Amino acid sequence: MDRVRMTKPARLVRNWTLAVGVGLATLTVVVGGSGVASAQESATAQNVILFIGDGLGTAQRNSIQLATVGPYERLVMDSLPYEGMVGTNSVDPETFVTDSAASATAMASGVKTYNGAVGIDADDNVVPTVLEQAKAAGKSTGVVTTSQVTDASAAAFGSHVEDRDEQTEIARQYIEESQPDVILGGGEDYWYPEGEPGAFPDNPPEDEEEQSQSDQGNLVAQAQQTGYEYVTDAAGLQAATGPRILGLFANQEMFQQNPEGEGDIYEPVVSLPRMTQKALDTLSGNEAGFFLVVEEEAIDEMGSANNSELTIKAGQQMDESVAIAKDYADANGDTLVITVGDHEVGGLTVEETDSEEEPDESGGNEGDETADVSTEDGPFDAANSDYQFVMDWTTTGHTGSDVPLTATGPGAELLTGNYENTYIYEVMADSLGVTGMSAASGATGEMPETGGMAPQDVFGDASIQLVTVGGILLGLGGLLAYVMRLRRTD
Repeated sequence: MDRVRMTKPARLVRNWTLAVGVGLATLTVVVGGSGVASAQESATAQNVILFIGDGLGTAQRNSIQLATVGPYERLVMDSLPYEGMVGTNSVDPETFVTDSAASATAMASGVKTYNGAVGIDADDNVVPTVLEQAKAAGKSTGVVTTSQVTDASAAAFGSHVEDRDEQTEIARQYIEESQPDVILGGGEDYWYPEGEPGAFPDNPPEDEEEQSQSDQGNLVAQAQQTGYEYVTDAAGLQAATGPRILGLFANQEMFQQNPEGEGDIYEPVVSLPRMTQKALDTLSGNEAGFFLVVEEEAIDEMGSANNSELTIKAGQQMDESVAIAKDYADANGDTLVITVGDHEVGGLTVEETDSEEEPDESGGNEGDETADVSTEDGPFDAANSDYQFVMDWTTTGHTGSDVPLTATGPGAELLTGNYENTYIYEVMADSLGVTGMSAASGATGEMPETGGMAPQDVFGDASIQLVTVGGILLGLGGLLAYVMRLRRTD
């Protein structure tokens, strides 16, 4: 086919149209390239508090609600005004069902990775975390958990290792690199070298395998040398003045997840609500704001044992902690609060008590050592009513079910709908204004491909202004040239 030759006026019109189109397309791509960016100006939060209920799925929330406030009221975490559903799948080569390390990395850094990976992507590239970016922006930061402070969920916000079991290395990175201002939880064993027990004796009767095992020396002493105030009990935590606090309150987790009736204990030396309150009191002294992640680990550990009673108890402690954060957010008005599970555990359903017409259909594995596992548990009393309910478990492992998210505060409206857990990072980072910011320290190495990320996610918020202005100027230049050429033609 012969090519049609344009006249000069036609080419001018074409050039003008192209120039305007490039400007408008650029504006559209930059502002609309991320589901978060278009609301960036109205979603500024000075502080973010992220609550992770490890293993907290829909049925876990429902059972905790029934036992706490009954069939018709709502937990504090479920009373938050915005709600979404979150996909948790990992990109592990063997399974899409996530573990806590991959899920936490997705929320902390906005990338999918393989199970066991902490703070790195699927190609082993180090990725900056929202905690590190908040620190680089001058904000205070903190991690609070009933697990080891170096366990997967907390670790993904302040460290980078290929294997979540490298807990001593994670501890070293905390104090030398990411430096959260508040570190509260269990896991003392990873901070002291073998043969040097700290406040908690080695080989205690409740778990004789617990003992100090740091391969990098006495990291508690090193933390104190770098300015951390070290505490080991509730009185010490209450008396601590900060501004940097390291609190280790158990050898390992702050509970015992032994089989039900065989030494299963949920009695943390310092409760999760108390740790949450102290973290808020400490971090809120920074006028630049703060980022805080709070995890209740026992929901997952007790769920893996199909221990309904202690799953409920741990969930109630989480809800009390959320209430403390909600009160803080309501009083300040500049704080985004998010509650979410990192995955579901146990394949749990909540059912009415059995009747002759509808007996327990779970069956178990009669004659097997697991006969009493993954069956109905209960009945439990539903608060403020005459009802009872049972909790029916189908597995002791994680599942691929989506998990609920609730939120309040600046940016919370962006968290409605159904999305992957990486989107939580986008909302938190954009709300804090730290998107695209490098970590203050520690997060070095080759960064991953940006994929579908919007330009401002890579280059910062300024790209919206620069590229948009450039597109507009380009379009105006085309229009001016067209007008000048028409005047010459006349």
